[in-house]
This record gives sequence, C-alpha cells and structure tokens, in this order.
Amino acid sequence: MRLIGQLSSEEQARRFADFLLTRGIHHQLEHEGDGHWAVWIQEEDRVAEARQWLTQFQADPTAKEFLEATRLARQQRSSPAAEPTPPPRPSRRARRLLPEFGAFGAGPLTFVLMAVCVAVALVSYVSRDLGVREHLLLWLPAVFQGEVWRLVTPIFVHFGILHLLFNLLWLFQLGSMIERRLGTGTLAAVVLGTAALSNLAQYFASGPNFGGMSGVVYALAGYVWMRGKHDPNADVYLDPQSIQWLLIWLVLCFTGLLGPVANTAHVVGLISGAAWGRFAAWRTWRR
Repeated sequence: MRLIGQLSSEEQARRFADFLLTRGIHHQLEHEGDGHWAVWIQEEDRVAEARQWLTQFQADPTAKEFLEATRLARQQRSSPAAEPTPPPRPSRRARRLLPEFGAFGAGPLTFVLMAVCVAVALVSYVSRDLGVREHLLLWLPAVFQGEVWRLVTPIFVHFGILHLLFNLLWLFQLGSMIERRLGTGTLAAVVLGTAALSNLAQYFASGPNFGGMSGVVYALAGYVWMRGKHDPNADVYLDPQSIQWLLIWLVLCFTGLLGPVANTAHVVGLISGAAWGRFAAWRTWRR
C-alpha cells in the first residue's frame, strides 16, 4: 500500500474515492488528525496512474468526470455483480513504522552508519578501550585545532546496549526509507547537518560528555514527518502512531526517570529535521 497524497476535506476525499472506484483502482482513505484525508493505493502498479488523477483532481475537483463518478460509483455499489472483488484490506499494522522493520532494505550509507556504531561499541566494551571515545566526543578547543570530525562523531558513541539498539532500530528504518526513496546524498546531508547542530546545542547545554544517534534519529523522524506530510510524491511517511510514540519518549526523557539523556540534542534534532523536511517539500512544489 502506498500513500499518494492528501485532500483537505471529507467531501473531496469521498468524491475522489468514488472516481478511483469507477477506475477499478483499489484504495483506502484515512482521516488525518489535522482534518486532512490521506489517500492510499493498494496495488503498486496503479500508484503512478492514481497519482496523476489526484493531481488533476486537486487542480479542479468539480470537473465533469469527477462529478459524474459519484453517480457511477453509486450504481456500481448497488450492483455487487458488476463490482470487482477488491483484494483483502491490509492490516493497519502494515503501515506502521516499527512493524515494517526492514521494508526498505538498508541502503549503503545506512549500513555504514550502523556498522560504525556497532564497531565503536565493540571496541569500547569488549576491549575496554575507552580511548576511542575520547577521539570521537565533541570538544570545541580540539575542533578549532582542526579536528572538525568531532562536530559529528559523538553520534557513534553509545552508553549501553539498550541505548545502541534503540537508535539502530530507528536509524535502520528511517535512514533506509530516506536513502531508498530520496537518495544517499539526501540522507548524508540530513545526517551531517543535523548531527552538527544537535551536537553543538548539547555541548553548550551540558558540556562534552554525551553521545548517541538519538539527535539524528529525531532529526530523521522530523524530516520524514514534514516531507511526507507536505510532499506526498516524496514517498516517505511517518504514521501518527509512530509520531506519538516518539513525542511521548521525548517527554519521558525530560522527566529524569530514564537517567542522563541528551535532551537538548533530541529537541534540536527534531526541530532542525522537521524544518529541513518542510523546506525540501516547499522547494519541490515550487519547481
């Protein structure tokens, strides 16, 4: 099932759904929390066609062919023998982020980022060589002396197995989604840019003793959230349940119940990623 776009009212969504029915395009509507309606297409080979029709519909929802579709769809629904049997409706779980683990396959950059995180963890914990961390953590005097990699490399340092696994899980799904749909260059730019911003913010908030991919993970989530919301053609999407879960976790981290957490990196990562995704969507629609 693929998201092709959103419509701003239930009336328009129902009318377009009627049109899709008359075209034999199996679909599903989903009411978004902001009053919009998401349009999902069940058959992969009909996505491009449905997306073209949606573009035409958004340009003129009152065109004759769309208004006529309501009458034809009503007739079709009243005549079950004439209506093609739709494929089984997919479970809502199929569109959630976490249960779709591995749906996109790890791209090369996503794999490299994950591998470096694991390698640093192995060297740090198995060989007990904590000196590796000292070369990766952010220390501005060292940056001014030419060690500019420190602006980014704290993302590879993790403090515990759960910290590492949590970040790798989200990095795998979000990074793979962006890399497969929008390209390795886009993922690299978002990771490098938001890593530097979130790391610097955390450094000024608490000093150099922090690490983890969490700031970048929140940045990737914010990017996918805004890019998918405002640019359906980008073919990336973060479902409402995953957004809620991430925001709840963000709040829990501020309570102190989970121990020392780089909260500033999380917040700056989310904001910078969301702003980047919104700007990228705006640029796309201006072309």
